Amino acid sequence: MKRILTTYLLLCAHALAAAAGKPNVVVVLVDDMGYGDIAAHGNPVIHTPQLDRLHAESARLTDFHVDPTCSPTRSALMTGRYAHHVKVWHTIAGGNHLRADELTMADAFRANGYRTGMFGKWHLGSNLPYRPIDRGFDEWLGQGDGGTGTTDDHFLNDRVNDHFIHNGKRDKQIDGWAEDVFFNSAIDFIRSSKKVEKPFFIYLCSYTPHHPITLPDPASADVYKKRVNGETAVFFAAIEKIDAQIGRLRATLTEEGLDRDTILIFLTDNGGTGGVNVFNAGMRGKKGSNYDGGHRVPCFVHWPAGGLRQGEDIASLNAHIDVLPTLVDLCGLKLPREVNFDGRSFRAQLLVFCHSFIDV
Repeated sequence: MKRILTTYLLLCAHALAAAAGKPNVVVVLVDDMGYGDIAAHGNPVIHTPQLDRLHAESARLTDFHVDPTCSPTRSALMTGRYAHHVKVWHTIAGGNHLRADELTMADAFRANGYRTGMFGKWHLGSNLPYRPIDRGFDEWLGQGDGGTGTTDDHFLNDRVNDHFIHNGKRDKQIDGWAEDVFFNSAIDFIRSSKKVEKPFFIYLCSYTPHHPITLPDPASADVYKKRVNGETAVFFAAIEKIDAQIGRLRATLTEEGLDRDTILIFLTDNGGTGGVNVFNAGMRGKKGSNYDGGHRVPCFVHWPAGGLRQGEDIASLNAHIDVLPTLVDLCGLKLPREVNFDGRSFRAQLLVFCHSFIDV
């Protein structure tokens, strides 16, 4: 038994060796997309080929939980601490401002030599000292803190040919659908990071399919209108477009020779909304609910060079507060100061050999 234990510990150490080279990290967070809004999870209507492929190639956390609304989830994800511990209790009325003295995920990566970029929805404060560029991000492209039509958003924005906030400067107009713009910016950041030979951490957050949904080509929803009502059809069409962008992101990593050495995490910020009446994976409730349908979400972790399980479900309980401690573990990060995490690392659940030992 002692020899078996030694062997497994050595294999675990070998599986972690890839982290010594500082893997890149991309966290993709989609707004208002539920566990059931993925074809691979059993949805009979939606078309998500890229997420289905990622699902097939990843460790899937099937009992993964977040808060039932947006800002609390984002604060917990960014800090590894419960939302109420970091003073985020709502999405409006100042309740979404992440306490300024909290260490963020971006702070941790930047302190370890990473370039850090944030593209899309922040929703943790849009004025100093709460903006992404005040919280550890080198590069930031976003819009109104809470999304299209919120108080601090440009009044002409409708998610097509919008005005953006770039590194704190407002009113940068960029043509195209907003989600395309964010993914394009992330792709540019990947390529520029490779040129300067620095590892990168990217936090890529869509505003869609949170309402109001504007599609660059409204006719793309027609195929869904044959099976569901018009509002749900637009919701599914928006997700399908984000799915395609995730495919582009992964293709870029492959083209740049970075796919094997990049940790890609996909998750959503709360339970489902527009699609729950079509398919909700057998759950009760939706966004805002205390039932599973309000806070159980998809979470895929993909890292080919890291010795992670691929194409396997992990049924043990995990949550948003666990993501930062896990990345600290996987990437061998040294925190610039001590943090009292509420979460804990689920690294051992992800690794093939370590998990085998746990099962034994």
